Amino acid sequence: MFKKSMLLSVKIILALLVMLSAAIMPTWATEQEPSVAWEKIDRGVTLIDVRTVEEFAAGHIDGAINIPFDQIVPELAKLNLAKDTDLVLYCHSGRRSGIAQESLVKQGYSNTYNAGGFDTLMSSR
Repeated sequence: MFKKSMLLSVKIILALLVMLSAAIMPTWATEQEPSVAWEKIDRGVTLIDVRTVEEFAAGHIDGAINIPFDQIVPELAKLNLAKDTDLVLYCHSGRRSGIAQESLVKQGYSNTYNAGGFDTLMSSR
């Protein structure tokens, strides 16, 4: 009886941990689909490269504007874009664009998409 009770407790705890991890997972973690990103880019959304100035200069997607991820909120505010403007962000791997996306969502931007990494995007085109 004790073993069954203990096994049930472990299963419940594991189920709760899975649900908790899904609830706290950043929104950007479920994005980064190159085909979806390219559909948005081809529609003419505002495309933001959040890599460093040096990375941007070494190569970027045509039409992208460069705003390093740690400057995204104040620099984007200078552009006076509506909070519901479609924004697609990318970086080297998707991590910095995810951080930038979370910062923008906290500021009320409602249509952001983390396109992931530059190389992945370019190789999928």
